[in-house]
Amino acid sequence: MFYREAGDIKTSYVDDGQTFPIRLDRQLYFSALIVAWGVIPFLVDDYWANAVLLPFLIYAIAAIGLNILVGYCGQVSLGTGGFMAVGAYAVYKLMTAMPEVNILIHVFLAGGITALVGVLFGLPSLRIKGFYLAVATLAAQFFLVWLFNRVPWFYNYSASGQITAPERTIFGVVVTGANSETWATYLVCLFFVTLAALIARNLTRGAIGRQWMAIRDMDIAAEIIGVNPLSAKLGAFAVSSFFIGVSGALFFAVYLGAVEVGEVFGINKSFLVLFMIIIGGLGSILGSFAGAAFLVLLPVLLKNVLVGGLNWPTDLAAHLEFMIVGALIVIFLVAEPHGIAQLWRLAKEKLRLWPFPH
Repeated sequence: MFYREAGDIKTSYVDDGQTFPIRLDRQLYFSALIVAWGVIPFLVDDYWANAVLLPFLIYAIAAIGLNILVGYCGQVSLGTGGFMAVGAYAVYKLMTAMPEVNILIHVFLAGGITALVGVLFGLPSLRIKGFYLAVATLAAQFFLVWLFNRVPWFYNYSASGQITAPERTIFGVVVTGANSETWATYLVCLFFVTLAALIARNLTRGAIGRQWMAIRDMDIAAEIIGVNPLSAKLGAFAVSSFFIGVSGALFFAVYLGAVEVGEVFGINKSFLVLFMIIIGGLGSILGSFAGAAFLVLLPVLLKNVLVGGLNWPTDLAAHLEFMIVGALIVIFLVAEPHGIAQLWRLAKEKLRLWPFPH
């Protein structure tokens, strides 16, 4: 069959150790990139961008960040919403304080600021783990939301307590504010998600990723063989928080344009991103994309089929969504803890061996 290593000859260790060793996988990967960069920007409209594409890309960045911390390093976190809020408020302060600086630089700086905050709140991971670490990060979530609500400096003393993204351009094209171009906002988010996936893939396949996985599997044994738990855990918190901060900055500046921290970045946001990596697959970059796609597409599908097609009440469709997500989380945790990504790997293995029995 066509999905085989036969004839796909490797002449170096570099070729043999590449991310996609099978030619068909590489072709599918580059085809997806070509479609994402060269086709979709010319076809996308406001509905598809705002309902599907932008939230999918932004949540994928957040899921990659949380998966690095939880899936690869084994450090449980329930503070994703709070760290997204740090990124959002950081990019808002940067945009208003330095309007002449490019918005892309502001997003990177917001990610850096969030990484510093993540390291600060990651310090308890050096002494506690598991349920206790989850409670500590949950406390960080509530503290950050309370801080942004109670200190007027963060929202520039606005009477409403809401932050609104000022209009900014890239090469003369508006990408933030009410007059932003749909295709331009899509390309900005696609640029960051592509960069995040490449960085995360290289980190997790290198020495740093091996240290994270050693800490995840057994931190005492990892320390015995020479892994420094201080640098490994805090490094995971820093990288994870950077990606989550970038996603929060994009969620505010490029996608929504105006947010109120308690409504947008509350505890529900933390659980949503956590559910994405549980359903998509812990310890998998592909799983981060799969989980984000599933939980972004599910509400859109239910709304169009149940509300638009069958005339169900909106609240009934929303409750059905919660039931489906909850049931899927239980099923994946019991039957397939590695999520959709593992199902995809199993399907490829069966395809490679077909028609021979396993």
